[in-house]
Amino acid sequence: MSTIIARAAESVHWYGKDGSPQYTVKAKDGSDRPTTLRDARKFNLVPSVTTILKVAAKPALDVWKNEQLLLAALTLPRSPGESEKEFIARIMMDSKETGKRAAERGTRVHESIERHFRKDSNIEHKEIAKAFEKALFNHFKTNPFQQWIPEKSFSHEMNFGGKVDLYCKPDIDARTGIVVDAKTKEFDVGDDVPAYDENLMQLAAYRVGLGVPQARCANVFVSVSNPGLVKVHEWSEEDLERGWGMFTNLLNYWILKNKFGA
Repeated sequence: MSTIIARAAESVHWYGKDGSPQYTVKAKDGSDRPTTLRDARKFNLVPSVTTILKVAAKPALDVWKNEQLLLAALTLPRSPGESEKEFIARIMMDSKETGKRAAERGTRVHESIERHFRKDSNIEHKEIAKAFEKALFNHFKTNPFQQWIPEKSFSHEMNFGGKVDLYCKPDIDARTGIVVDAKTKEFDVGDDVPAYDENLMQLAAYRVGLGVPQARCANVFVSVSNPGLVKVHEWSEEDLERGWGMFTNLLNYWILKNKFGA
């Protein structure tokens, strides 16, 4: 059974036609700098799935950001002699700190899951990684002796690419694959943990990009407020077909907007 754990990238990422990541290029002074759209055109690179998804509105994320902004405005005292413009800038900066900390924590949890499947003993979040594996195996009934390959990247002929955290080679009885996207959130037992269209589109694009277009797909939510609590949301084939349709429309929009390949 072919199993993949896909993680969304936090920044704009690019991939070579062979699937190799090209996140940075050499600057004139010899240092590494982030790859730009201009570089992508020059070196024939393709954008990541998450780069494409950035063109779509994210209402739930926007609500959360606005809540953080309001909380910062309500709790930050104004410094003596501070202008209104300076105070607003400080509120904006403070409101982003919560998201930054959440992103950093999510990255560390993902690294722990990756290290766990690499059989690395140096794992920060061992309890979370073990609970993740158990939930994954229990839901999909996977063979614990299958070979897992971390950090699998790809490039697709339709001009998009990506990288998955973990790839499990098919066993002798496998007829389809599995694509799994790990997400970190704060939630407790009994809480509703919704999955969104953005999650669906990402998984639908990953399975096509990886060459397993009939793969089962699920989001695996990992609680950072209740370590060891994991919830699996598997998408139906009907949803995945809808997700692929939505993604291809966003991809076409992105290509036309950026005059990519022109």
